[in-house]
Amino acid sequence: MTEKRAKLSRRNFVLTMGAGGAAATAAAVMTRAPAVSSKNSDDKRATAGYQASEHVNNYYRTAKV
Repeated sequence: MTEKRAKLSRRNFVLTMGAGGAAATAAAVMTRAPAVSSKNSDDKRATAGYQASEHVNNYYRTAKV
C-alpha cells in the first residue's frame, strides 16, 4: 500500500508542476499582450481593399479548371 501511495504522490506532484507551468506561461503571455485599440468603422473605408491587378488576373486565368 505504501508503494502505491508513493506512486500516486509522485504523479500528483508531476501534475501539479505541469499545471503550474502552464499557468505561469499563460500569465506571462497575458502580461505581454498588446492593448487592444479601438478602431472606428471609418478605418475600413480608408484602406485600399481588394484590387484586381495583373498578377491576380493571371492567377485567376491559370487556375481555371
